Amino acid sequence: MTEDAKPRGTLTLRTMAMPADANPAGDIFGGWVMAQMDLASGISAAERAKGRVVTAAVKEMAFALPVKIGDTLSIYTEIERVGRTSITLRIEAWATRARYNKMERVTAGTFIMVALDENGQPKPVPAE
Repeated sequence: MTEDAKPRGTLTLRTMAMPADANPAGDIFGGWVMAQMDLASGISAAERAKGRVVTAAVKEMAFALPVKIGDTLSIYTEIERVGRTSITLRIEAWATRARYNKMERVTAGTFIMVALDENGQPKPVPAE
């Protein structure tokens, strides 16, 4: 990642990494980071679907850098594709380092969300 790299997408969620989310070495659990990405993808997809969505799949996700206690984690979302009942999003997680005020991309992935009706069945995503 180049020094001048910038996040892609819309800032959808910001939170601070806390000690309860870390291992004894101070590294934040990958599952916690992934959960924040899932929350952000749900927010973005629900807005686009104008209703309830669920996570159907997570693809192509690898951690490039650790998140540390005290970092601010920012999740950026970008809708890549809208299918009949699904929404595919590109999700990026960026950490602003508490001690250095430096922002670095820690991971990115593709999340696929499915729109559901009131009975929990897939429903068509409305046209914009």
